[in-house]
Amino acid sequence: MKLLEAVCLSKAYGERQRWFTQQTRLVSAVEEVSLSLERGKTLGLVGESGSGKSTLGRLLLGLEKPTSGQVLYRNTDITALSSTAMRKIRRSMQSVFQNSLSSFNPLFTVEQIVEEPLQNYKTGTPKEIKNKVVESLELVGLGEQHLRRYPHELSGGQQQRVGIGRAIALRPEVLVCDEPFASLDVSLRRQMLNLLQGLKSELRLSYLFITHDLSLIDGFCDQVAVMHEGRIVECLPGNEMKMRAVHPYTKSLLEAVPVQEPRLRRT
Repeated sequence: MKLLEAVCLSKAYGERQRWFTQQTRLVSAVEEVSLSLERGKTLGLVGESGSGKSTLGRLLLGLEKPTSGQVLYRNTDITALSSTAMRKIRRSMQSVFQNSLSSFNPLFTVEQIVEEPLQNYKTGTPKEIKNKVVESLELVGLGEQHLRRYPHELSGGQQQRVGIGRAIALRPEVLVCDEPFASLDVSLRRQMLNLLQGLKSELRLSYLFITHDLSLIDGFCDQVAVMHEGRIVECLPGNEMKMRAVHPYTKSLLEAVPVQEPRLRRT
């Protein structure tokens, strides 16, 4: 079942050509993109910085309006919905940001950060909300001892866990993960991937996983869409990407993946 789908999706921004004139030219960030996320699956979106990955993620979440095309959630065109109707949809689609710390209110404790979406949607009594906060933190490997801490008192890995805990607090169906582990070291990235994999099966989540690091794709993503200059140039099975890559851009991305074992780098 197609849970989230982009149909001929495009997004262009206006850019002023020169000073003291009203002339503008359109700069395309996303061009004629069509892809779909199946229920219970992980779709990887890879490409270099500036290829349009994050813009596509915001379009799929309804955070930006497309210039043309459609975004379908459960076969409903969400680009045509009112803000009231879209609010109901957003409860089912949440995001995990690249830098969780910058997305937190520095004056909020961990408890306030995670409970904010629950309060926003009035999901229960204060006691019920508190229980949901604790449950969400436990799902991401944190405990009640972290409730009263502030973001700056947490390590990078803990901050990212809080960001994931906030994203799953409303028990959404879709998580858009935009470079979620870019600021973490290699060992922590593997731990966080295992965490997302466990949450996927436990909460029946579907992921759009945006990254420029192809070393995170193998064994985690069911399908991979390669994005270049705003377009999808190739779609491949996640576990066969290296063997089935045809497009020169995909091959160049694969060749740029660093080899972790020093003795193997020359070969």
